[in-house]
Amino acid sequence: MSLDDEKDKLKGKFDEAKGKLTGDKVTEAKGKAEGFLGKAKDAIDGEVDKVKDKFAHDDDHSDQDH
Repeated sequence: MSLDDEKDKLKGKFDEAKGKLTGDKVTEAKGKAEGFLGKAKDAIDGEVDKVKDKFAHDDDHSDQDH
């Protein structure tokens, strides 16, 4: 989870709420989209970390074989 992902999620929530309060459907929709973008980035970052951990773990074991 990066700070940028959290910023997207928070800005999305803010814009969505602002759109609901003002009756602006476009702002509300943009807010929802931005929130989803933040969640997607967060999920991708998590998967990237898993892959990095897997390769780091594999490298640890490959040194033992030699």
